[in-house]
Amino acid sequence: MESASARPKPAAHAEDAPVVTYVQQLLEQAVALRASDLHFEPYEHRYRVRMRIDGELREIASPHMALKDRLASRIKVMSRLDIAEKRLPQDGRMKLHLADGRELDLRVSTLPTLFGEKLVIRVLDSAQAQLDLQRLGYEPEDLARLLAAIRAPHGLVLVTGPTGSGKTQSLYACLNLLNTPEVNIATVEDPCEIQLAGINQVNVQDKPGLSFAVALRAFLRQDPDILMVGEVRDLETANIAIQAAQTGHLVLSTLHTNDAPSTLIRLRNMGTATYNIAASVSLITAQRLVRCLCPCCKQASALPVDTLRQAGWPQAWCTVDPVPVFVPVGCAHCHKGFAGRTGIFQVMPVSPDMQGLVLQEAGIQAMQRQARAEGVHSLRVAGLRKVVRGITSLDEVLAATREGA
Repeated sequence: MESASARPKPAAHAEDAPVVTYVQQLLEQAVALRASDLHFEPYEHRYRVRMRIDGELREIASPHMALKDRLASRIKVMSRLDIAEKRLPQDGRMKLHLADGRELDLRVSTLPTLFGEKLVIRVLDSAQAQLDLQRLGYEPEDLARLLAAIRAPHGLVLVTGPTGSGKTQSLYACLNLLNTPEVNIATVEDPCEIQLAGINQVNVQDKPGLSFAVALRAFLRQDPDILMVGEVRDLETANIAIQAAQTGHLVLSTLHTNDAPSTLIRLRNMGTATYNIAASVSLITAQRLVRCLCPCCKQASALPVDTLRQAGWPQAWCTVDPVPVFVPVGCAHCHKGFAGRTGIFQVMPVSPDMQGLVLQEAGIQAMQRQARAEGVHSLRVAGLRKVVRGITSLDEVLAATREGA
């Protein structure tokens, strides 16, 4: 029989109800606004909630300071974290059930700060993921290079860029194209961000020892055709992925590097044998996300050719001066003149000449020169092409890329 002290007190339950409702409303608002993350941040004299929308953090609420512990406790309960542990970071996950019947995965991270626990919730909404390669922002010649690589029977295709640059979405757009009843596709991620029917998806789990390398070894015993590894983090994972690519499998994965040529240097620095890199890596795509100008309010403007040239615009492309462009304005349909995001890409096939540079252990400058000689444009130039077409602004491209990379 349950003791009286074990039953929740009606007053306390009624007091908690608004916090439960408030958190649910914030989560639903994040989904409606297509936010990728929510930040719950305590400071000395105020508490704020921000959402990252189109890559930009925006403050959307400022709850009373007295609610900070209750909000933290509610989110930790939902994600099955230890509500008593406030001195160490914790990571958890939870499900969000929406009124339309959808169920979303949320990833939760806590961090003890000077004035309380900061919590960040990552929204993993498969329904919002754009899985059509044609609509991600690839230039026609770059898309043709990528399609040739992923339609090959074997090889290692790598997507590189910082966190939040859309790497996973690009990989899944490739898998969506390749996903047919005739092929066996398996993925291992930390965690799986997009659910795709017909693909065998595995989450990394640290406690039982299910790492990327362990999952990859298991995949190779299950008659796979295509493998996707969420990230090549260490030499062991790199070697297994390369081995799979060399033994008749198509392998897709990601790395964190600044551009496509430096990915080859990164693999070498991890300890991977140069002959294995040269023999297995078939194509590397570097990418960034930039905000799109709002089609309802963008305003025609012009830039001097010298400004574009200083930014990296090729001299041979300078045909008019000034160059017509568009700039953000702002209206009821957007945020400060921007609405949505698109990708800018550097797509580099690993040619025989590039393989030779890998085997010679050439430096990054030699590889970048070779890439340019083969018609591979830098991320900066890829972004500037979208500026002159009125898709994004010069400031967006300058903020997302660096000259020469």
